[in-house]
Amino acid sequence: MRKKKPLPLLENIEITAVAAEGKALARVDERVVFVPYVVPGDVVDLQVTRKKNSYMEATAVRFHKYSQLRTDPFCRHFGVCGGCKWQCLRYEEQLRSKQQQVVDALQRIGKIELPEISPILGSKHTREYRNKLEFGFSNRRWLTAEEVKADTQFDVRDALGFHITGAFDKILDIDECHLMDDVQNRIRNDIRQYALEHGLTFYDLRLNQGLLRSLMVRNSNTGELMLLVQFRIETPEEKEQAMGLMQHIADAFPEITSLLYVDNHKCNDTFGDQEVIVFKGEDHIFERMEDLRFKVGPKSFYQTNTEQAYELYKVARSFAQLTGDELVYDLYTGTGTIANFVARQARQVIGIEYVPEAIEDAKVNSDLNGITNTLFYAGDMKDILTDSFIAQHGRPDVIITDPPRAGMHADVVQTILHAAPRRIVYVSCNPATQARDLALLDADYRVAKVQPVDMFPHTQHVENVVLLERR
Repeated sequence: MRKKKPLPLLENIEITAVAAEGKALARVDERVVFVPYVVPGDVVDLQVTRKKNSYMEATAVRFHKYSQLRTDPFCRHFGVCGGCKWQCLRYEEQLRSKQQQVVDALQRIGKIELPEISPILGSKHTREYRNKLEFGFSNRRWLTAEEVKADTQFDVRDALGFHITGAFDKILDIDECHLMDDVQNRIRNDIRQYALEHGLTFYDLRLNQGLLRSLMVRNSNTGELMLLVQFRIETPEEKEQAMGLMQHIADAFPEITSLLYVDNHKCNDTFGDQEVIVFKGEDHIFERMEDLRFKVGPKSFYQTNTEQAYELYKVARSFAQLTGDELVYDLYTGTGTIANFVARQARQVIGIEYVPEAIEDAKVNSDLNGITNTLFYAGDMKDILTDSFIAQHGRPDVIITDPPRAGMHADVVQTILHAAPRRIVYVSCNPATQARDLALLDADYRVAKVQPVDMFPHTQHVENVVLLERR
C-alpha cells in the first residue's frame, strides 16, 4: 500500500472571515481553508487535517497575532464541547456575521428583490438563555487532546455530558455549562456522582445496553422545573436501581416540579413514541408570555430561548398586521404558541402541526387562556394543508409559517400559492431554506420586510422573519 503524504503545516496565515457551521476561513493559494475556534484577524499556523481539490480543513496550532475581534471564552469546555463555537468572538461581531448570513442567503440563494433588511435583534442575555438542555450517558468518555498526550490510565470511563460531533458513541463529561442557570449543573453532577457511587451502568450505544441513557432538563419563566431521565431497564435489580435514583433526585432537588422517566429499549434516545411516566409532580410545566400561559410537556416543542421567543413572536404579530377580521393559518404551529399569541387580534386561527401531543397542548393552551377562536389539526403538513382543506375551512387572509430547518415541502408551497393569502409571515431558523422557498413564492409575492433575530448567542444559528405581500 502506498503511504499517504503527510498533510502540510501552513505558517503565518491570516483568518479573513466567518464561515458556515461556526468556523472561520482563510485563503491559501486560492484555496479556502476552514478553521474552527479562530476569528477574523487572527494570524496563525494551521495544521491541515483534510485536503480536497477546492478546499482544506485545518486546526490552529500556534497563534502569532490575536485579532481585536477576539474575546476570552468563559466556559472551561470551550474548544472541545463544540456547542458554543463563537465564544471567542465578540458578541457585536457575532451579530454582524449573522446579519450578513441572512443577507447572503436571501441574495445568493433566493435571488429575489429585497427591501432594506432591518438590523438584527440581539439577545439581552448571552449566557443562561436556554430553557432546555439534553445530556447523554456513555461508558465511552471522550478523552481530550491533553489527556491523550498525557497517556494516563483512567479508572472511570463513564461520562455524563454532550455528544461529540462525529463520534456517535462518545460523550464529553461536562462539569459546567453556561447555557442554562446553574440548577442543571447541580442536578447533572449530583446524578453522575450518585450513579458512580452506586454502581449504576452507563449506556453503551454500540451494544445497546446499560441502565442510564440520557437526561432532559427544562425550566420556565414561571419558576417551574422539569427533569426527565431515560433508562434501559432489563432486570428487577435495574428497576430497583432506577427507582432508587429517582427517589434520590426527588429528595435532593425538591424544586423539581415535574420529575419524569422513560424506559427506552430502542437504539436511539428519541422518546416521542415512548410512554413518559410521572415519578413526582406534574407531567408538564408552564411558560408565560404577556398575559398568556403555555403548557409545555416533555414531548412539546417550545422555543428554547424564552425571552427571545417573545421578541420573535412580536415581530411575527406585527408583520401579520391583524385587525380582528382575518382568518389566519398558522403552519407548523407546535404547541400553538404563535396561534394563541395572535388569536385575540384575529377572527379565527387554524394551526397545523405534525406532533399529536403538541396539538393536544395547543388546544389546552387555548382553553387555559380562554381563547375560543382557534382550531388545531395534527398530521403531515403536505397531507393536511390541501385545496380541499382550504375549501372546507376558508381561504386564509394571512398565513404564518414556522417550518423546521428543512423548510417547506414543495407541495405546501404550491398549496399556499393556490390559497393566495394577502400576506405571508415566514419565520425561519434556516435562512438558506427560507431563501429557497421565497424564490418559489416570488412570482406571486414580494418581500416587504426582513427582520433577523438572534436566538442562540455564541452559535452560528440565526432566526429570520420575512413579510411577503401579494403582488
